[in-house]
Amino acid sequence: MGQKTKTILVILFPIQIFLVGMLARHPDWVEEYYSNGIYLYISRFLRILFGWLPFSFGDILYTALFILAGRYLYKQWKKINAKPLYFVKDVVVVLSIAYFAFHLLWGMNYYRQPITWKLNIDRQYTVEELVRFTEFVAQKTNEYQEQITHDSLAPVHIPYSKREIYQKTEGAYTLLKDQFPEFEYKNPSLKSSIYSLPLTIMGYGGYLNPFTNEAQVNGITPAFRLPMVSGHEVGHQLGYSAEDATNFIGYLVTSNSNDVYFKYASYHHALGYCLADLFYKDETQYKRILTTLHPGVRENFKELNDFWKKYENPLEPMFKSVFNTFLKVNNQKEGIKSYNGVVGLMINYENSRHTAF
Repeated sequence: MGQKTKTILVILFPIQIFLVGMLARHPDWVEEYYSNGIYLYISRFLRILFGWLPFSFGDILYTALFILAGRYLYKQWKKINAKPLYFVKDVVVVLSIAYFAFHLLWGMNYYRQPITWKLNIDRQYTVEELVRFTEFVAQKTNEYQEQITHDSLAPVHIPYSKREIYQKTEGAYTLLKDQFPEFEYKNPSLKSSIYSLPLTIMGYGGYLNPFTNEAQVNGITPAFRLPMVSGHEVGHQLGYSAEDATNFIGYLVTSNSNDVYFKYASYHHALGYCLADLFYKDETQYKRILTTLHPGVRENFKELNDFWKKYENPLEPMFKSVFNTFLKVNNQKEGIKSYNGVVGLMINYENSRHTAF
């Protein structure tokens, strides 16, 4: 790449940032022309291109880029020391290209209308509503645990392979589109990440590769958690960037599934969020509901807690801090806390259905 081309790309970088900032002020436009317009074709094309591969092309791409960057630094170190401004220019060129590709291929979804606008539901709720909904979810979790194990003492173990879980997730989305046509999922691209161990060390259950539109799942997560993680990452593929939105979509697709293991995964996951919220808002009610849970349900919570404890490390808070900053920069003001926003969405969704809980 010539110096003239590099100079143009450097100049374009701040212009891109300015234009994205301008577009962010017009979520209606982003919703109509990007999220429900050009993005639908981009995402379908990328899933057709890479979805058939049995491995993550995006993970391979990241690996190759990392190796090439290391090779460049090693071979050009003397030149970098001699002319550091040229190196800075090269870095800005890479950032300019990456910034453009990220926002074109997926990132503009951060600035679309929120899912509350899309589905006409609220996020606000009272403590009383939280208590009633937590009781409802606890009851459902107990019911499905006993239906599966026929023993209130036994934890649930999903008998499916990861591939079967991904296929059943695709089938669950097919069912969901009858109720929510906007969540139609065509040309699936849902895979275990080859970096599942690093993801675990960083404390993540999965991620969407914005450059290849592959939904990446942390494949070493306890199996009973995988249906929710899979549903969540596909939600990102469908163009929903907010973490509360994709948590909610994961809840919708698994709770409306016709598979009992998926239903258990859905309510168990929702119960974890509700209990965490209730602990801070009404500890007495939290303790009361906790005593109603079947030992098998609590054992699954222990299994999940033991899993994450096994991989605790001093770097995890740093990774979470970086991700928290990334979310805030990309229009999610609550950062990582936005995951917990799913509680309000679930409560108001069930209220809208006039569910007695």
